[in-house]
Amino acid sequence: MVVTLAAIKFCGIRTSSVELVDIAKAWLALSFAFAIVFGGFSLASGKIYSIFSASFATYFLISLLTAGLGFLLHELSHKFVAQHYGCAAEFRAFDQMIYFAVGLALVIGFIFAAPGAVMISGMITRRENGIISAAGPLMNYVLGMAFWGLAFVFAQTPLLQLAFAVGFKINMWLGLFNMIPFGNFDGIKIFNWSVPVWTSMVVFGGYFVFFV
Repeated sequence: MVVTLAAIKFCGIRTSSVELVDIAKAWLALSFAFAIVFGGFSLASGKIYSIFSASFATYFLISLLTAGLGFLLHELSHKFVAQHYGCAAEFRAFDQMIYFAVGLALVIGFIFAAPGAVMISGMITRRENGIISAAGPLMNYVLGMAFWGLAFVFAQTPLLQLAFAVGFKINMWLGLFNMIPFGNFDGIKIFNWSVPVWTSMVVFGGYFVFFV
């Protein structure tokens, strides 16, 4: 059940001070973890002390804008579609999962991107639940393809090409990662609604993550 404290309305979006704080916390942590992984700054790589360098700052800024944008729009997609179906919906951060994501990135350079979730309350069908769940990964795929196109357009500008290439990889990975068909992941709700839709989304994301 969602308990909304200090209700806020912004551009038609129903939110709260608690939700805004949780989104900011998860956004920063996830961006930090992605910067470690994409820059190769983990303990396993032997470059962990380089997180104090200008190079890490560049990766963090890029991750903040690309992973951050992907994370934010992923969660807002769930929220908007859930509210469209008449549900109360707010994002809540999972502090233990945030610590785990950052710790795993620091130690072995791997991302486990589950810093929180949109908590939904209301009467919905299995189909509506599947559509709400699919909205997030689909948004990541759309963003990923947009960043991929921009990386080609700005191929002669190294910093922008790097930023857009990272944005492509991050968003395609986020989309595919959320298709895991168990636990609280989007994938299990999509799978329970439509196996063909789930399979198509996994194949699409898997191709661009592992073969491009």
